[in-house]
Amino acid sequence: MKMNAQTLVSHKREWEKLGVKLPEFDRGAMVAATKEHPIWIHFGAGNIFRGFIAALQQKLLNDGLAEKGIVAADTFDYDIIDRIYLPFDCLTMNVTLNPEGTTSREIIGSVAEGLKADSSDPAQMDRLREIFRDPGLQMVSYTITEKGYALNRTDGSLMPVVQADMEEGPRKARHAMSMTAALLYERFLAGAAPVAMVSMDNCSHNGEKLKSSVLTVAKAWVRNGHVGQDFIDYLSDEGRVSFPWSMIDKITPRPHKTVEESLTADGIKDMAPIVTAKNTFIAAFTNAERPQYLVVEDRFPNGRPALEKAGVYLTDRDTVNKTERMKVTTCLNPLHTAMSMYGCLLGYAFICDEMKDADIVELIRRLGYREGLPVVVHPGILDPKEFLDEVLTRRLPNPFMPDAPQRIATDTSQKVGIRFGETVKSYLAEKRDLDSLVSIPLALAGWLRYLLAVDDRGNAIEVSSDPLRDELQEKLAGIVWDRPESYAGQLRGILRNASIFGVDLTATPLADKIERYFVAELAGLGAVRRTLHAALAE
Repeated sequence: MKMNAQTLVSHKREWEKLGVKLPEFDRGAMVAATKEHPIWIHFGAGNIFRGFIAALQQKLLNDGLAEKGIVAADTFDYDIIDRIYLPFDCLTMNVTLNPEGTTSREIIGSVAEGLKADSSDPAQMDRLREIFRDPGLQMVSYTITEKGYALNRTDGSLMPVVQADMEEGPRKARHAMSMTAALLYERFLAGAAPVAMVSMDNCSHNGEKLKSSVLTVAKAWVRNGHVGQDFIDYLSDEGRVSFPWSMIDKITPRPHKTVEESLTADGIKDMAPIVTAKNTFIAAFTNAERPQYLVVEDRFPNGRPALEKAGVYLTDRDTVNKTERMKVTTCLNPLHTAMSMYGCLLGYAFICDEMKDADIVELIRRLGYREGLPVVVHPGILDPKEFLDEVLTRRLPNPFMPDAPQRIATDTSQKVGIRFGETVKSYLAEKRDLDSLVSIPLALAGWLRYLLAVDDRGNAIEVSSDPLRDELQEKLAGIVWDRPESYAGQLRGILRNASIFGVDLTATPLADKIERYFVAELAGLGAVRRTLHAALAE
């Protein structure tokens, strides 16, 4: 049985016998209404969107609180649309991995249309422009990862594609931010109707990042004579174009073999994952944990879906910021990054298996409870300790969550400044004793040791992708994993780089501690384990 619009109707009983929850609304009517006058378009058609955000709108549709769904578009990997969306009529098999070992299956049918944001495809661009010209469009949301908002290379220069977009103007936009600016210009020309631009990516001040990048492109177009200053005035008026901040939290790992096998065993066709031309590993199903949080600044100048009735926290910007800081700098993300480094070095394939390792558990418990919580700001809507308790006792140990430390280790250079640097800055601001920190310097030492691409058993390992990987590995040249004497101060230049860590660590006692741990981890087989255990026992 293949998952598509026809079998939802013709094989309804068969789906239900397999324990699959189906959409409870007239999907044909929803698709027609959405295509005629869309209210929500989302950029970034990957797993977090399909397994979380699209499911929110499905709940509203099921409960009779909405009539329209979402248009999904991808700005980067068009194979996702061609090979995952269109063959399945934009449906997703959403598999929830419950901590108690059960799974729940639901076909998400709230996506009405899948598009490619590709300026070289006239038909796709015409449709996107049509959507943005519709005055009823309320919301444009994003899950394109933090890299999707970046306009500059690591040396500070503009990416060539962005430079070309700025010179050539809105009609040839290719970068996600240029594309956004171009489509907003279309909306401006069609009457300048209001709209909310909502980043739902897992990064600090995401709405601010989105706004800054869009305005940077648009201002370049003003300088190059492509648009007028009145377009900048439109983008800058939060009463017409808002950029709400948000905090999102739901672990959605890559599709796992056991989930694929269970679906296939039940006769559900074409569930095998694919690898796209751009190396996206994706399937017609998603697998994700049950806990989920989405906190959004309630700033929607053209109205919005009743997201609060689907479990979303709608609040003010300050509360969003505090909630995001709680998660990203204290209660989840730092723990994930710290354990991913040591998980890779100690040979683990799954996060849940790391939670059986006493040293790793002590590392992240100390990181959360002893080093992070004392400086966290209570957001009011979620209790930090209760959130941390859930992470440590239910979410990370979930044996049915096939998440890998190697996935979490991706782009670590872009994360450490927020996940660890913000706590360091809080300690400095509050004049707390930096010498009391153990897990943070251990995590940073572990990351630098990981960049040597050799694990604690002396085996070569693949270092996950990172925009600074080659540059950092070059700075570490000459250091040998089993020769502490090969260290000759190579870390100092890295540790003083405030653009990586948020602060110049060499101006703090932490640099010496990181160096000490790092050198200890160079003492041959088992040195990483011995260092980790000894430091946490201090």
